Amino acid sequence: MLDIYCERAGAAGLLAEPINLMTNAAFIIAALLVARRLVAQPNLRLRNSWDLGLLILLLGAIGIGSALWHSFATGWAVLADVIPITLFINLYLLSFGWRVLRLRPLALAGLWLSYQVLSIGLIAITGPELLNGSVGYLPALAFLVGFWWVLRRRADPLSPTLLAAYLLFIGSLTFRTLDMALCGLMPLGLHFLWHLLNALLLYLLLSGLIGAHRA
Repeated sequence: MLDIYCERAGAAGLLAEPINLMTNAAFIIAALLVARRLVAQPNLRLRNSWDLGLLILLLGAIGIGSALWHSFATGWAVLADVIPITLFINLYLLSFGWRVLRLRPLALAGLWLSYQVLSIGLIAITGPELLNGSVGYLPALAFLVGFWWVLRRRADPLSPTLLAAYLLFIGSLTFRTLDMALCGLMPLGLHFLWHLLNALLLYLLLSGLIGAHRA
């Protein structure tokens, strides 16, 4: 059993983290809401929106995978948690570059490769456990603020949405990082806030992508 969250505190069993488990429902709800928004789009064509559909499925998979992780806390369960998150980040990066930044294929590949270099390089330098394991999300935060900066300079109407997402991400990362450090003061921990804020964050990011059309 892998015990790295305050709420579990060495306990065993499927319900050792009830709050962390239940708050994963927020990801499922967010996926359903985004799916409803996508289906409601006029002139929806599956050929041009397959990436959005896959991102919605991955959003739901994040909730399921995280629920498995907080229930079983084993090696296979952490893969169920990490893989959907990793796939979502990478696909969102490509979708955003194509739909919003209007990048050509070569530039899009460069954007994706630069994220890989930063992500792998940062983990190699610092190790994965820095900031209570939150260090691996810093490249995603950096790219998100970079996207916001570009859209702000363009006066893009999506800019405020990305700013809100950026601020939510800072908050969720802070709660994730401080979970174990403040365990003595808050026995339930703070990790459940990571779930709730990130569900809202991903809803905003996907809603923004749906609003950005590229034929």
